[in-house]
Amino acid sequence: MLSYYDGFCHYKIQLQHLVGNEEMKQQCKCSKGATEVRPWYVNNFNNRSNANDRNHFNNNGQFLRIAQTLAEIYSMITYKNLWEGLCSYENLEFAYKKARKHKTTKDYVIEFERDLENNLLLLRSELLLHCYQPKPLVNFIIRDPKTRKISKSDFRDRVIHHALCGIIEPIFDETFIHDSYANRVGKGALKAVQRFDYFKRKVSRNNTFPCYILKADIKKYFETVNHDVLIKIIRKKIRDNNVLWLIRKILDNCVFFGGELEKACHWAT
Repeated sequence: MLSYYDGFCHYKIQLQHLVGNEEMKQQCKCSKGATEVRPWYVNNFNNRSNANDRNHFNNNGQFLRIAQTLAEIYSMITYKNLWEGLCSYENLEFAYKKARKHKTTKDYVIEFERDLENNLLLLRSELLLHCYQPKPLVNFIIRDPKTRKISKSDFRDRVIHHALCGIIEPIFDETFIHDSYANRVGKGALKAVQRFDYFKRKVSRNNTFPCYILKADIKKYFETVNHDVLIKIIRKKIRDNNVLWLIRKILDNCVFFGGELEKACHWAT
């Protein structure tokens, strides 16, 4: 499954010797648990501008060659045998705790808790037997301040969403650029504002020169994502067909809106 791990460790040891950075001297675990490998080099290598604090070694040709090799190795790593961990009772219980966060007084959470163990065991059985079927989503409109249509999942389906994300999120999170702050552990709006303030002061030379900001958004992004293309992208990292089956199940769910069922384009947890 991880035929590139030996090369990964070889280059990591070289890089530790080269730069002597304590953060980079963490033990390289070459076991079958793919999520043990934390490619700390990805953010540094993907952010090459001098405006980025994390690029201390960009002028070092040897570092760049090793980092590029590591990036190529990591891009080839794929993940199998994730299904057992995803379906474990412990993972589902942890997912339930995340799904109920800030919602413990909701009626649907209280109802689910009344027979918690059996409800989680039922979900586990449905996953293992491939008979899990998400309930239709419910659409509603919010204005905060712009108008948005949200598709809300049933609580039991949200438990499944968190169980899935708990397994695949660490795999994909390491491939994101450093300056991506939405819905990521250790990031968030406050750190995004702080990072923006840093760049603003740097570009404007401590607010002594004018600078410009481009604010942009993709119109109806979630409603226009091509699911086939999305699955192809996911398949480049995830080779567990059971996990891919579950992702497709979630993506193909339906929406209950206006008394009729219609195809879902996105879902909310």
